[in-house]
Amino acid sequence: MSYARKNNKQGFTLIEIVIGLAISLILMGVAVSIFNVQRKSYSLQEQVTEMQQNVRAAMDMMVREIRMAGYDPTESGFVGIGTNTTTLLQILADLDGNGTSTDTNEDITYRYYDASDATPLEIKRNTGGGFQPFAENIDGCNFLYYDGNGIATTTASSIRQIRITVTGRTDKSDPNFGYSYGTLTSLVTPENLSY
Repeated sequence: MSYARKNNKQGFTLIEIVIGLAISLILMGVAVSIFNVQRKSYSLQEQVTEMQQNVRAAMDMMVREIRMAGYDPTESGFVGIGTNTTTLLQILADLDGNGTSTDTNEDITYRYYDASDATPLEIKRNTGGGFQPFAENIDGCNFLYYDGNGIATTTASSIRQIRITVTGRTDKSDPNFGYSYGTLTSLVTPENLSY
C-alpha cells in the first residue's frame, strides 16, 4: 500500500515547466512594455510641465516690469518706452524717485533673437552688464504696441498697451511627436504711461 502512494505523488513534468516559463516570459514582456510606455509618457508630461512653467515665469516677470514703464514720481518727463520692435522692448522707470531712469534696474531691455540656442530670450538691465539669458527653451517672443484707441503703433510716446506673446518648447524632442509647444499671450497696460 505504501508503494502505491509513492507513485501517486508526482511532480511537474518538463513540458509543464516549459509552458509555465513561456507564459511567465510573455507576462514579463507585457509588463516591461507597459512600464516603458508609462515611463515615456511621464517623461513627456514632465517636460511639458517644465516648459509651461518657464513660459509662465518669463511672462509674469515681464508683465510685472512692463507695468512699471513710465513710472516718474518727479514728473521729469521721460518716455516710459524706449526702443521698441517686435523682438525688442526697452522700458524705463524712475524707481528711486531721483528724476532719471539711469539707475540700477530702471532701464530694462528684453530681446528675442531667432537662434538655435536654447535661451534666445534675453534681458539687459542697466547694471553694467550686457544681455543675459532670461528664459530657457523659448521658441518665440513677440511684442506688439497699441495706442490709447487700440490702434497699432511704434511711436514710443503713443504706446499705451503692449501685447506680449511667448512660445516655449520642451527641452527634448519626442521620437514620435517631436517637440511640444506652448504659447502664452498677455495684454499689458502700464498704468504710468500718460493718457
